[in-house]
Amino acid sequence: MSATAESVDTNIVRTKTGVLTTLRPTQPLTEDAVLKDLHQSIEQALEAGEHQIIIDLVGVPLLNSAALEEFLNFQDQLIRAGGWLKMSHANAIVREIFRITDLDKYISIVGEDAGNEVKREDATPSAKRKRLGDLLVEAGLVTKSQVNEALEQQKKTGKRLGSIVIAKGWVSDQDVMQLLSEQLNVPYVRLRSRIYDPDAIKLLDRDIARRLKVLPLFKVRGVMFLATANPQAMPTLDEVEERVGCSVRPILAGREDILRALNEQAPGAEYAADLLSMVDEDFEVVDSAMPDDYAAIDEMAGASPVINLVNSMIQRAVNDHASDIHIEAFRTHSRIRYRIDGLLYEFQAPKVELHAPMVSRLKVMANLDIAERRLPQDGRIQVFTQGRSVDLRFSSLPGLHGEKVVLRVLDKDQSVFDLDSLGMSASNLETFNKLLKLNNGLILVTGPTGSGKTTTLYSALNFLNSIEKNIVTIEDPVEYQMDIINQNEVRNDIGLSFARLLKHVLRQDPDIIMVGEIRERETAEIAVQAALTGHLVLSTLHTNDSIGAVTRMIDMGVEPYLLSSALIGVVAQRLVRTICPSCRTESIAPPNIIEHYGWQDRGRVRLSRGRGCHSCYDSGYKGRMGIHETLETDAELQNLIMSNPGRDDLSNFMEKRGVVSLFQDGMERVIEGRTTIEEVSRSISI
Repeated sequence: MSATAESVDTNIVRTKTGVLTTLRPTQPLTEDAVLKDLHQSIEQALEAGEHQIIIDLVGVPLLNSAALEEFLNFQDQLIRAGGWLKMSHANAIVREIFRITDLDKYISIVGEDAGNEVKREDATPSAKRKRLGDLLVEAGLVTKSQVNEALEQQKKTGKRLGSIVIAKGWVSDQDVMQLLSEQLNVPYVRLRSRIYDPDAIKLLDRDIARRLKVLPLFKVRGVMFLATANPQAMPTLDEVEERVGCSVRPILAGREDILRALNEQAPGAEYAADLLSMVDEDFEVVDSAMPDDYAAIDEMAGASPVINLVNSMIQRAVNDHASDIHIEAFRTHSRIRYRIDGLLYEFQAPKVELHAPMVSRLKVMANLDIAERRLPQDGRIQVFTQGRSVDLRFSSLPGLHGEKVVLRVLDKDQSVFDLDSLGMSASNLETFNKLLKLNNGLILVTGPTGSGKTTTLYSALNFLNSIEKNIVTIEDPVEYQMDIINQNEVRNDIGLSFARLLKHVLRQDPDIIMVGEIRERETAEIAVQAALTGHLVLSTLHTNDSIGAVTRMIDMGVEPYLLSSALIGVVAQRLVRTICPSCRTESIAPPNIIEHYGWQDRGRVRLSRGRGCHSCYDSGYKGRMGIHETLETDAELQNLIMSNPGRDDLSNFMEKRGVVSLFQDGMERVIEGRTTIEEVSRSISI
């Protein structure tokens, strides 16, 4: 069976394999132009007599109402022509959308292997006739005596049975919702930011939605799918039908989830629902506080609700293994984002009036001047949470609507400084170990900001650490404190620069010196001289690959003959996200991928990816690993460096030597099933 691929449009890639035609959108289907191109591709397929079509959703993170309606239209067209429409590579969010809108009853979602259709399980008729108490007992969540106790309380208070058992702590809210879904034969959905269509939400006035505690999810072919905590409340459903002018299908969802989603859609809304429980009930927001009303801001910063908000924000970041917290001010609202596995995710959007008090509270924690709002400030915060101490590096920057604050989360318990944990291949690890065992020379670790260079250096120091060696570091700033090692921090405000510190360190009888970063000529020259006089020097450079380190050092003014003698090796690296183990799936690599990457001699290549689930924020990735390019200096490279080579000369040397490049190392991780082609390409920008 042969396969041919042709680009129908920049937004749609068309692949024909036998009688099957696959259309893969390369842009989000929430854009009208992409939907228009997809519609055109379907029409072209019908004209060509192609009636069995699969839409590959591998690059589609979410859907809106317009896309769902188009899918139904496509299916109708193909059925009339004697064919069918199916979906493949749908992530967890898309599958959930298909389930709650019943599209999966009309359009099949195939698994990773063609023909392996995913079936849904509907509630059985018998489940609808059972009472919630009986279902709870059958599920083993409560005992019969507990149900009787809850029923007695229900008679006295009039509260629902589900609310009572949740309040007593016998079962979780989600367990009750799942059983209610079975009992009422109504789909249950756990609301997340991408599980609903923002355009559908606008069809119902937000104040009315908040009063009724409902959330429009999608509107498809005149039917609105409405999230509600009480799907049997007919007056509520009737009112929504009257206001939106279409029929309504209830979808069961948690009340707090609905309110949280409504708040997320309102700029400058109240605290997210998950923070309300942490804030005192007597909390009041100061109305229309002027930006220069410092007394009111300071008073709010010391109030319990703001303290709770800041504490919960930090605790959430530590719990979710975030590396940074971004707190930004805009005209109508503030925004809190966490960087997790290298990407930023928005979590909360407090009112803009709360931004200045939050910043002031953080400055108090960092022992900074809360009255200074015109100049950038840096500081450190130490907190104790989840049974351990966590350091936060504070940085503020004045902006148009207020100060932006970034907190770097330095959680030593989550940072494993071990060479074996860097993700290096066996050959790269062997080369790096060999370089570290040398008594003198310069080792450079290169890569852009956020590529894990500092972790690699700390792992190397941990490997070298010994009571018999004097190890000294020069850092800006010191991120993690290590035993036995003498760590020093750059203080540019008093003239204590990298170069000046390095000069004094050389008088401290060091065996090993770690320089956090080589930024200018003086530091580079002293580091080279130190390497030539019997010291092992480790440092970092901001270059894209290993050969870039050579040209950068020469461009800084280091003499080529000195660099050739001092440099013993370079490690270039990037961080790529690893596939989430909870939603990992596999598929056979298509022929065009095999041919493009030259994998013909590898037999049957299986590619892995994550569908997206709750544990990975629906991204399909969880955690990161390093990919590396290791260059060891030998006599041939020394002679080449002495000739002041250009980049082309060094590239030819790398190819002749057979050095595994960053991209090649990343592709090996793809074949191992640890990451994806898209992630490696994104990281290396190829």
